[in-house]
Amino acid sequence: MKTIRVTFDEALLARFDELPEVRQRGRSAVLSKAVAALLGRRASDEEIDRQYDEGYSRFPSHADLDLESWEEEGVMLPE
Repeated sequence: MKTIRVTFDEALLARFDELPEVRQRGRSAVLSKAVAALLGRRASDEEIDRQYDEGYSRFPSHADLDLESWEEEGVMLPE
């Protein structure tokens, strides 16, 4: 483990220290858990973005279609 230095304003630190989890586990453990959750959420967001991009590359939106030919056929497209 590596020790780091983190700066909080006094009011935020006071609120943080009031949390039961901080009192039970300590600042370091709670901050480590919060950072791990943030990184996990970020990885999930990046995976969703990747899947979204992949899906649209395989199935482009109707914006690229010749809408007039579809309208002639009587097909209603979403706006």
